[in-house]
Amino acid sequence: MKAFKAYDIRGVWNKDFNADDVYRIGFFLPIVLKADLVLVGRDCRLSSDEVFEALCKGITDSGASVADAGSTTTPTIYWATAKFGYPASVMITASHNPKDHNGLKVSSSDALPVGYDNGLNEIENLVESGLIQVVSTRGIVSKVDVKTAYNLFLKDYKCDFTGLKIGMDCSNGMASLYCHPLFGEDIFYINDEADGNFPGHEPNPLEPENQGQIKEIVLKNHCDVGVIFDGDADRVMLIDENGKFVSPDLIIALMGHYFFEEKKLKGEVLQDIRSSRAVGEYLKQFGANVKTWRVGRAYGAGKLREIDGLFGGELAGHYYFREFYYSDSGMLAALIVLGLLAKFKKEGFKFSELIQRISDYHNSGEINFKIERKQEVMDAIKSHFSEQQKPESFMDFDGYRLDYQDFWLNIRPSNTEPYLRFIAEARSKEKLDTIINEVRHIVKTYS
Repeated sequence: MKAFKAYDIRGVWNKDFNADDVYRIGFFLPIVLKADLVLVGRDCRLSSDEVFEALCKGITDSGASVADAGSTTTPTIYWATAKFGYPASVMITASHNPKDHNGLKVSSSDALPVGYDNGLNEIENLVESGLIQVVSTRGIVSKVDVKTAYNLFLKDYKCDFTGLKIGMDCSNGMASLYCHPLFGEDIFYINDEADGNFPGHEPNPLEPENQGQIKEIVLKNHCDVGVIFDGDADRVMLIDENGKFVSPDLIIALMGHYFFEEKKLKGEVLQDIRSSRAVGEYLKQFGANVKTWRVGRAYGAGKLREIDGLFGGELAGHYYFREFYYSDSGMLAALIVLGLLAKFKKEGFKFSELIQRISDYHNSGEINFKIERKQEVMDAIKSHFSEQQKPESFMDFDGYRLDYQDFWLNIRPSNTEPYLRFIAEARSKEKLDTIINEVRHIVKTYS
């Protein structure tokens, strides 16, 4: 089925999947995950109530029951799954996708991500060919309040933001339910009412066209920082005082001041394969050991748990925390970073100056090439650069990453689309431009 992805189930509603599909997913999900109770939350999308009804009917027809958490954020469901011992959970959301999309993010006990290689594949096979036999004693649907406890958990991380001028864009998504009571009223808010039509902009803060409003707010009001959440609030991204987008991987390095310097904690840090070399270099001052792993929550959260890491993050704006059951939370990340920025402002440092201290590399950002012959192109790029010079290190668990003394590059295939995703970083702009041009030439020969 087209909606089943590597990390979740997601697609255009009533095109890639529909209510009948969701009913069958709901029926077989408790069987695959061996769960008699499933915690379910949903976002504000116009189709989410319809998805919820179909999912709950399937779950209860299988004999399992539903704990209905209502409208909430994805991290709320992750946290509550582990905190309250639910054997499984589903968050109904398409995250940052356009308004006509919807999806299901599935977790098992302890908020373990369920991806295609550890459960979604079995569910898909049963959805396509399994036999539905409604049990005689159906499960029930009961409302539960997990948001109150989650809010209390988050407030433990709130510090004094006095003196820090903040702009905040909730993207008309689920962050809107939490931002005012959590961050306070002395903030320049925009798009802070949950609305499944997403009237402000699409809820994907990684796209430059969706950053325009928060950048304008920051510049107009002379803010120290701009904060923008995605649709389900599992990701957060930041704008500096000059209205410039801050690469999310560099925030991993900044957080070192909180975990290692303020809290005096010890532990490993996780980054994804696209992360800047500056992250590991900066965290060395704290004695941190940085591990690199695959892109995506299903991999990142699982790897952080495996190594019992302290925290980690991704280029896409996900940040994972040991004390958050190895899961990701945009709200928690925002609280930590705003606390750091407030502290550094008192010491005379601006946000942009902190980022400049972390990295002076030149970065391409992620470039997408639409091409069918993905593996051939990846191999050609690897051969081209390896023949010029043997890399100092080489990774091949999520595409290829080749590291050299003055630059590195990563080329990886999309799991769901005919795209190759390329990113490079170099000490000089000239070197970076050369690398990009060479890669473009190789790709063109296979088009």
